[in-house]
Amino acid sequence: MDIGNETGRAADNVVAMLEAKIVSGELEDQTPLPAERELMEQFGASRTVIREAISKLSSRGLIETKPRFRPIVRKPDYATVLHACGNVVQHLLTDKTGIKNLYDSRVFIERALVREAASSARKDDIVSLREALEENRKAIPDSNEFYRTDVAFHGVLYRIPRNPIFPAMHEGYTSWLAPQWDRMLRSPERNEVNYLAHKSILDAIVERDPVAAEEALNNHLKAAWEFVRVTFDWGDE
Repeated sequence: MDIGNETGRAADNVVAMLEAKIVSGELEDQTPLPAERELMEQFGASRTVIREAISKLSSRGLIETKPRFRPIVRKPDYATVLHACGNVVQHLLTDKTGIKNLYDSRVFIERALVREAASSARKDDIVSLREALEENRKAIPDSNEFYRTDVAFHGVLYRIPRNPIFPAMHEGYTSWLAPQWDRMLRSPERNEVNYLAHKSILDAIVERDPVAAEEALNNHLKAAWEFVRVTFDWGDE
C-alpha cells in the first residue's frame, strides 16, 4: 500500500468536508479554525492528514495561516481568489520585467476607473474621494501615513463601479507590489508631488472630464514608475 497516496486521499476528504463547512457558513469567515486535536477527533484522522488538509486549504485561499497562530477561515470571494494566487504572483515579481508587467496592468485598470469615475461617480463617491484626498494632504509630513492614505485614495477609485472584483484587484495590487514599494525612498517633498497628482485626478473627476482624468492618472503613474526605475537603477525602459 502506498502510504503517501492513502494520506493524500484522506486529506482530500477532510478538505472537502471543511470546504463545505466554510462555504455554508458553519465555519464563520474570519474566525479561527478548530484546534488541530479537535479536527483529528472530528474526522477520525491523523495529525499528518489534518496538517496536509490545512496546507491544501491554505493553498486554495480558504484559510489564512500564520506561524504560532491557529488558521483563520476565509469564506470564498474575489479577494480569496486573488489571495490564493498571491504566492504564484510573487514568483513572477523576481525581476523588473515581472514588476513592470504587473504595474502596467494596474495603470491600464486605473485609467479605465478614472474615466468611469468622471462619467458616473455619485455624490457620495465624490465625498469619499475628497475625504481620502484630505487625509492624504494631512499625511504629507509622515511618509508611512502618507503611503497608507495614498493606497486609500486609489482604493476609492476601485470601489466607484460597485463591482466587487475591482476592490479585490486593488487589494491584490497593493499586497503584491508592497515588497518593492517598501524599499522606496520617501520624503515630504515627494509626498507633496504625489498629493498634487491625486488632486489633479480628483479635479478632473469633479469637472466630469474623462479625458483629463485619464491624462492626470497616466501622468501620475508614469512619474511614479520613473521614480521606481531611477531608485533601483534599472536603466532605460
